[in-house]
Amino acid sequence: MTPSQAPPSYRATDRTVPTRARERASHDRALVHAILDETSVCHLGFVRDGAPVVLPTLYGRVGDTLYVHGSTGSRPLRMAGHAGQAGPGLEVCLTVTHVDGLVLARSAFHHSVNYRSVVVHGTARQVTDPEEKRTALDSLVDHVVPGRSADSRPANAKELAATAVLRLDLDEVSAKVRTGGPSDDPEDLALPYWTGVVPLVRGYGAPVPADDLAPSVPLPAYLSAP
Repeated sequence: MTPSQAPPSYRATDRTVPTRARERASHDRALVHAILDETSVCHLGFVRDGAPVVLPTLYGRVGDTLYVHGSTGSRPLRMAGHAGQAGPGLEVCLTVTHVDGLVLARSAFHHSVNYRSVVVHGTARQVTDPEEKRTALDSLVDHVVPGRSADSRPANAKELAATAVLRLDLDEVSAKVRTGGPSDDPEDLALPYWTGVVPLVRGYGAPVPADDLAPSVPLPAYLSAP
């Protein structure tokens, strides 16, 4: 299915409809993609030896597929099997969250945060096809810094053998968003406490060249853009 043929929303399931604050939930495909594309770190949850495990890791998105980076020796990669296999794979829950503002209310109970989050449920499998693996690794690099994969040496055979990638298709997925100010109780409105939102803004500092960088190598345009 091409992007133009994809439905505008992901299907809602029991696992992707929240039990609280349902009005903040969305299955809109464009919103989900926008939230995923704005950062590069996710938290990957799975069950290991009967106990839950949640790991932070890098990811990239290509269409309706997420690729998650790992080492060939890591437990979740070994548990996941291979893409295309008939085996069960690894059941996972992947989450991404942006905190956009601190919501300060007059009462401690109504303090909150403005946020955008995505939760993905599904079965992850290890990518073994060489071409898909290269595409996946390029997406991981470009997800961190767009344009960087074309401006660096590709992984060689030894590095590819030491690197593993999990594939997770976007099927059971939802977004959840909170915006706006505090929601104080009417009886608290006259209290003399400051109330409002403190925005949190993501920013980048000036690039710092490596000590061994040749002076003749200029700063790439994708790093010098404002």
